[in-house]
Amino acid sequence: MGYEVKIGISNKHLHLSKEHINILFGEGHELTPMKDLVQPGQYACEEKVDVVGPKGTLKGIRVLGPARSQTQVELAMTDARGIGLKPPIRESGKLEGSAGCKLIGPAGEVEIEEGVIVAWRHIHLSAAQAEEAGVKDKDIVSLEIKGGERPLVYHNVLIRAGEGHERECHIDTDEGNAAACDPSSVGIIIK
Repeated sequence: MGYEVKIGISNKHLHLSKEHINILFGEGHELTPMKDLVQPGQYACEEKVDVVGPKGTLKGIRVLGPARSQTQVELAMTDARGIGLKPPIRESGKLEGSAGCKLIGPAGEVEIEEGVIVAWRHIHLSAAQAEEAGVKDKDIVSLEIKGGERPLVYHNVLIRAGEGHERECHIDTDEGNAAACDPSSVGIIIK
């Protein structure tokens, strides 16, 4: 039996730089935490923005905190195609050469030249959890989604292990829907 992880469905969201928070919400604005996330120190915010592509707009997309050094928009492929964007599938933070878009907030708007990605499916583990699972940071594994009516195996799943991580697998809404995931869904790491 492999190592079990809870499945977290990652809906479209964005992380903002402090510069872009000031432009979109007003100078000196501080993000308003709404709900803590599983990953330590991260939270969903009250703030939302519109994401604009060449063919349409995604309205009211949730901001996650805290502020980051560079703005990053994470969409499922279906979301991106719907507004005419072609973002690469990337590890979070690897934004060079990625897609751009316009962001509209209540106080202003900003055009980003890069920063839109489809997040590479990944599993967060603390250092102790990674050791228990027999994996290390940056390993590539497969993940068997258990239970439900549409179980499947995802290959090419990135391990993100170390300080600041807690056991949870992140897949986007397209991937979660393909496996008919619900809040009780779990996966098994296959090495």
